Amino acid sequence: MNYNQLTETERYQIYAMKKAGRRQKEIAVELNRSTSTISRELSRNQGSELKKEQRKVLRQ
Repeated sequence: MNYNQLTETERYQIYAMKKAGRRQKEIAVELNRSTSTISRELSRNQGSELKKEQRKVLRQ
């Protein structure tokens, strides 16, 4: 099986869609990624671990 890392753009899209109230399943379908990938990304980068750029996207 071939695995690809999320791009920076995809990471921003995930956080923007989540902030807009989209469910993980909807985000996964939109980005053509598995729901587990979306779940791991959101879990991995919660709270104080969010990068400055990701926090900036969430504030918009």
